[in-house]
This record gives sequence, C-alpha cells and structure tokens, in this order.
Amino acid sequence: MNLDGFSMRPLVAELSEKLTGGRIDKIFQQSKSNFTFTVRQPGQSFLVKISTAPQNPSIYITESAPENLPEPPTFCMVLRKNLESGRIAAIRRHELDRIIFIDVDSIGAGGKIQTVTLVAELIGKYSNLILISEGTIIAALKKIGTNTSRVRTVLPGQIYQMPPAQDKLDIFKTGIDEIVAGIKNFPELRIDKAIMNVCQGFGPQSVKETIFSAGFSTEIKISDLDDSDFKSLAGALEEIRDSAKNPAPCIVKDAGKILAISAVKLNYFPKAEIQIFDTISEMLEKADKIAGSYTPPDKERFSKLVHNELRRAENKISVLQNELETAENADEQRILADNLSTYRYQFRDHADDEIVVADIYGENGESIKIPLDRRLTIAANIQNMYKKYDKLKRATRYISEQLEKCRAEISYLSGLEHSLNISESLAEIEEIKSELVAGGYLKEAKKKSSSGKKAEPFEFTAPDGTKILVGKNNSQNDRLTFKIAAPTDIWLHTKEITGSHVIIRTEGGEVSDENLLLAAQIAVYFSKAQGSSNVPVDYVLCKFVKKPSGAKPGFVVFTNQKTIYVTPENETLEKVLKTGDYILSSTG
Repeated sequence: MNLDGFSMRPLVAELSEKLTGGRIDKIFQQSKSNFTFTVRQPGQSFLVKISTAPQNPSIYITESAPENLPEPPTFCMVLRKNLESGRIAAIRRHELDRIIFIDVDSIGAGGKIQTVTLVAELIGKYSNLILISEGTIIAALKKIGTNTSRVRTVLPGQIYQMPPAQDKLDIFKTGIDEIVAGIKNFPELRIDKAIMNVCQGFGPQSVKETIFSAGFSTEIKISDLDDSDFKSLAGALEEIRDSAKNPAPCIVKDAGKILAISAVKLNYFPKAEIQIFDTISEMLEKADKIAGSYTPPDKERFSKLVHNELRRAENKISVLQNELETAENADEQRILADNLSTYRYQFRDHADDEIVVADIYGENGESIKIPLDRRLTIAANIQNMYKKYDKLKRATRYISEQLEKCRAEISYLSGLEHSLNISESLAEIEEIKSELVAGGYLKEAKKKSSSGKKAEPFEFTAPDGTKILVGKNNSQNDRLTFKIAAPTDIWLHTKEITGSHVIIRTEGGEVSDENLLLAAQIAVYFSKAQGSSNVPVDYVLCKFVKKPSGAKPGFVVFTNQKTIYVTPENETLEKVLKTGDYILSSTG
C-alpha cells in the first residue's frame, strides 16, 4: 500500500501549496513510527501526519487528531526543540525518489535565520526521519550503523548522504523518445521489468497502468514489439505523465480489501471498485483507516505475551489430562494390594518377580498377575501398593482442581486476547496493561497516563435511536455492566464463547424484537464467533447479572437468561457500526 515516486510528485506539490509559509505549532508522536505536526496558516490550521511504518510509509494532511503517547520519546523532543515555532520555507522532493525534504526556518542566536531540514525517507522497510542542519545529521528516528548497513550509515554528527542513486530517467525531465529508446535496450526483458529499469520512480501501479493504456500484456517481451507498438507505448507514457499534472487520487478495492492506491486513476482494474478523491491527502487518510494502520503502542507486545500464556496453559491442560488418566487408574493398585494381602502367606519373601492368583474380585474365577519387587518382603510390597493407591487418589483430586483452574485461566486469557484485538486507543491498552500487571503476567510498574482519562465503551445507535453499548476489555465490561448500565437494561453475551458485554439501553421501557436481534448480532461480531452463523447469545436484565467475590475482571454469573440464535448480516451491522465511527472488518 505504498505510493511510488511517480505519485509522490503531485503529493509534494499538494503539500507545498498548503503548508509552505506555515508555522509549526506543535509536534506529537503517536507510536514508534507515527508523528503529527500542527501547522498554522493565516485563518486556518493543518494537521500533518508523517508515518515511517514499513507497510505504508506516508505523509499527508489529516482531518482527525490521533491519540498521543503519554510521554514524548527523545526523537520527538529533538523535533520540538528544533522545529516548533519555525516556518516552513519549502517542501521539496529529490527527483522522483520517495524522499521528501521539509525546510524549516527559525530565528537562531543573534537574530540570524537558520534553516533545519526534516528528511522523510518513505522507502518501505527502510523508511526513516532524519533531521539535518547545513548537511550534518542532528538526529534520526532510526540510527543506522555499520553493523546494520554497509552501504550508508545514518548517525548524529555525520554528513547526510542520500540513499544510493539509481541510473534511471525522470519522465518529467526526459523526452519520451529517449525513454522509449532506453526501454529498447532491454530486448529480453518483459515490458513491465524494462519500464521499471528505465523510468525513475515508477512502481507496479504506474507501470501496469502504462502497459494497460498502451494495450499490451505485462507478459510481452520488448523483443516482440514492433514500431507501431513502440508508438503506442510512447503515447501511454505521455498520457500517464500528463495525468500526474492533474491528479485523480484513487483507492482500488475488492471485497473491502485495498488492491492499490495511486495519485492518478488506475484503469487496469476493470472489475474492482475504484474510489476517487479530491486530494491525495484524503485518499491516504482513507486508505489508512481501511487498513487499520494505527496500532496503539504495546498492543503487539501484549498480544504476543497473552498468546504465549495461552499456549502455555493449553500445553499444561494436555499434560494434566494425561496425569489424570494415570491417576484415575488408582483402583488397580488397590486391587493388586488386596489380592496380595489375601494370598500373602502362600508365598515366600524375595522369591518371585510375579505371581498369578485367582482374583478375589473376579466373578468367573479370573486370574490376576501381581508384579513384585524381589528386594522387598511380601508385606513391604503390599504396603507400597497401598501407598501408591493413596498417592494416586490424592493426585486425582489435585489434578482435577488444577485442570479446573487451567480451564478458567484459558477462558480468561482468551478474553484478554479478544480485548486486545478490538482495542484502538492508548487508554484501552493501558487498562489491559493494568490487568496483566495485577494478574502477575507482566512484571512492570504501571505508568501514569498524562491525560488520566478512562477509555469509553463503544456506543452505537439503532435505527429507532436506541443506544447499544459494547465493552472493549474486561475492565470496561465490568464498568459497563455494574456501573454504567441500569438494572432494567438488557445484558447480552455470546453463550459460552469469549466476547464483549453488550448493553441495550431501555430507559425502563420494553425492547423491540428488532433491537434485541440487532444487539445479539453485535454481540456475535464482538466475540470469537465473529463470522459464524447460528450463534447462541444469552440475554437477561442487568439486575440478574452478578460478579462473584474475588472473580477475575470480566467474569460474571447470571440467572433467568434466555437464548437467541443469530447469524449476523454485514449490511445491517455496517449501517449501525458506522454510528459509532467503527469500520466493519473484512472478516466480519
């Protein structure tokens, strides 16, 4: 989902037009790779997002203010020191590379104007933000030493060097005939590879659109083209070059999944859905929302922790079940001991490794083999068998208790895993962190949040105006069920399936069948049964839901419940989830 260098050209022009001359007011950081800059222009302000996330590095003007880290990291503080209150003198690019320079002027010592440049290298997994002054690196988001790269190092105090240049032609500075001549130099290559070898900044989207416009297949080789074909190719190159001067930013989707993004309209997807935007920034922001690019800090770390704990608990269940199976055979030891005790005076000590006698518990005169330890007397063998019997009986009770605890832990961890999957904000992750610390799964102190705000449950509105609330984690589930909900509200939860607590606000009145069905569908969507059909959902008045003393967060018991079986309808859900600014996932 990256923009290629060809699409970066009109993006830089768009940013330059709106931001040049603006004053950088505030700089915030949302995660390791996401930053926002507030830029003030006369009469209006712009919020600029810069992301170095490997899967979708980007820079664009955004309409929504994201949640910031409680404590700004060191690099963010360096940016604030050097860029805040400065004015953007220029936003420029290096040829058709995916590298953007933001020059910022500020007043330095002695009243002199000094220029500091923020370099945004938006080049996939190598994306980086580098702050330079007079060609020298002040700081870098990702420091690159000789152990990381043999090609180029990026360290404070060094002279900034561009990434290695590629010997390619800029379609905006080079004649089309010269570009076509360059393509002819690769007769054995497929046409898409040849174009990318010659044209600077062209990525898969730009190349495929050019080939489609020329009327070729990407499989055709340059050696298979004749003069008329090269004429068509020249015309297609002119067309895509000119289209960049009047951008038509677009997102290409299929079944809700993004196939491509571009600053120019892509026509080589005849059957896919193509959405056109007024600006490249709008297109990039929408693409980020669809892809769910923002991941709260620590979410991935906690998800991995919970996953590992779940796997450990599941392995423990397997071991305990095997031990229980062995322990449940305790009666075999008692039967052996009883038989040996009955016949003990018929045998001599230390004489046999095994004896065969008539089983005193047999109904038809069956025989039983009794293994003996010749080192011990008959009496000592009997005593050992009874001891083993007692030990196994005690083990059965202990293992059964451990199995019950382990199953409860798996259920609880599954709930935490579900909570992490639907968490979207720092406050929600902070609540889960507190729970992990309290449960002994995480050995670190809880940091104080700068805002101190608690995360709020999802709030959706049914077609008739009825409010439906959904907890995002165990802490929210408890707060929602026992503090926010009224006794006459309706509580819903997928039956014996990990999921969120769902509340229908009744205002003391009756709930319609339509709203009950809708809330049940929402309960399924926010559960591990998402995407399943005919899912059972329990529902009951909130006054019948109780929390046992000492129970883990999110655990409740309830009575007087009824059960409804539902199959969620995406079209219905999408309309309602939008009322809470929630985007229906592609798996829903």
